[in-house]
Amino acid sequence: MRYLTAGESHGPGLTTIIEGLPAGLPLLSKDIDHELRRRQGGYGRGARMQIEKDQVQITAGIRHGKTLGSPVALFVENKDWKHWESVMSVSPVSEKKEASRKVSHPRPGHADLVGGMKYGHRDMRNVLERSSARETTVRVAAGAIAKKLLHELGIEVAGHVLEIGGTKANLTKDYTITEIKTISEASPVRSLDANAAEEMMQKIDEAKKNGDTIGGVVEVVVSGVPAGLGSYVQWDKKLDAKIAQALVSINAFKGAEFGVGFEAARKPGSEVMDEIIWSKEAGYTRRTNSLGGFEGGMTNGMPIVVRGVMKPIPTLYKPLKSVDIDTKETFKASVERSDSCAVPAASVVAEAVVAWEIAVSVLEKFDGDRFDRLKEQIAEYRQMTKEF
Repeated sequence: MRYLTAGESHGPGLTTIIEGLPAGLPLLSKDIDHELRRRQGGYGRGARMQIEKDQVQITAGIRHGKTLGSPVALFVENKDWKHWESVMSVSPVSEKKEASRKVSHPRPGHADLVGGMKYGHRDMRNVLERSSARETTVRVAAGAIAKKLLHELGIEVAGHVLEIGGTKANLTKDYTITEIKTISEASPVRSLDANAAEEMMQKIDEAKKNGDTIGGVVEVVVSGVPAGLGSYVQWDKKLDAKIAQALVSINAFKGAEFGVGFEAARKPGSEVMDEIIWSKEAGYTRRTNSLGGFEGGMTNGMPIVVRGVMKPIPTLYKPLKSVDIDTKETFKASVERSDSCAVPAASVVAEAVVAWEIAVSVLEKFDGDRFDRLKEQIAEYRQMTKEF
């Protein structure tokens, strides 16, 4: 299973085509729209989210509420396009219109300058329109389909925010997937700690007032994952590595960790390895989950626990120093409409990309042509691993 996305931030819309879904998966546009709404929410979002009311148009691959096994095509309209038709026109325009909204002052920390160097663009709008996080809209749409597939197979995905601007959630227990979903959805910053949430919102307000931005840390938990997804036999088949790549591919993400993560460097092995236990009811499990559900690049049957760190958004309303690429003189960086903090929304994107990689791994291991056969195979496999 794979997908590609296309579209610019201020173009007509965003498109994704998904290939490899099994036939017979129940899927409605409302399943996708729900996830798109979640992505648009969260404290700290800017004016763009007041303009866009993201809804998916399914244009291929689904009939009468079920997938056909052929490619699924999705389109999400950009409502703001009407204000950018001449700027982002596909057809040639006059020199005056071509110069409108030209970007020659690259933003530090963004793709502007390097993208211009790579592709020879003298107007870096050609770079920033595609490198914008607006592209994650259709990544969430693709992830929504992956989440639906996993849900039908008894695998649930939930995300929440652990930290914003240095304020950390104080979590005193292990939360179930249901609790994570319920509590985080009720929080403006998707935090499980109400006290920390208040401080996080204050940090966001302060950053906005100062024309600045702040980042944070999100966590995704996946339950019901069967043991043995991924593989140890080649480096590029390790599922935890694929998930790490997917997380770091999200705009502004700079790192990923599983289980206790980097804290493992400060602990002895006796406090990091998860002791194996067995019971007739549950089969093989682990006494703890320090490794975040992975051993040797494979799922071990425990919940997957993965975190990603998001840097502050590069677009600042108090812009940093930059250089005009035409005159080479010092200027303040260009300002594009942006959020002061997108960490809550990023947790939804993180859910989507993690769900996608797990769904891909499921379809690599089992028969991916028919959804009914897929469900049968996974049920048989779960029983086999339980009795191993």
